[in-house]
Amino acid sequence: MVQVRVLGIALDAARQHIVLLKPLFDDDDESRVLPIWIGTQEATSILIAISGERAPRPLTHDLMTSLLGMLGAEVTRVEVTRIEAGTFFAEITLSTPTGTRVIDARPSDAVAVAVRTDASIFVADEVLAEAGIPAEMADIHADEEPDEAKLDEFKRFLDEVDPEDFQG
Repeated sequence: MVQVRVLGIALDAARQHIVLLKPLFDDDDESRVLPIWIGTQEATSILIAISGERAPRPLTHDLMTSLLGMLGAEVTRVEVTRIEAGTFFAEITLSTPTGTRVIDARPSDAVAVAVRTDASIFVADEVLAEAGIPAEMADIHADEEPDEAKLDEFKRFLDEVDPEDFQG
């Protein structure tokens, strides 16, 4: 498992949202970023959480974290565990008064809950190797001027890629 952070949310050529997950500890020259296609509501929820904002009324993921808190459960980690036929799978690990529980989840929901609870996010090595893209294609730093060539290359990738390309 590789610990990751949310690099951001992007749009592909079909205007579908993608959450970009980047390893925290990138020491090698071949670092990768994992793009996962997600729904509009999940993208909005993740963006609100990573920007530190709050919706005027609780979103579904806010409700989920509130319910967990009221039940004495804590999200300890989120894992993107596998990819099958182009579909990503994730798990949310909870620490509850009755012990550790692992819940099957969509990666978009798992990430949205993780960013609200400050839980660590992990990706299976095999998933990152199979579906990851070169980090330089997605690595844009807010504090520096983006490299236009890298932006163009990433835009070309998004224009040409199809979620079915990641089918096993």
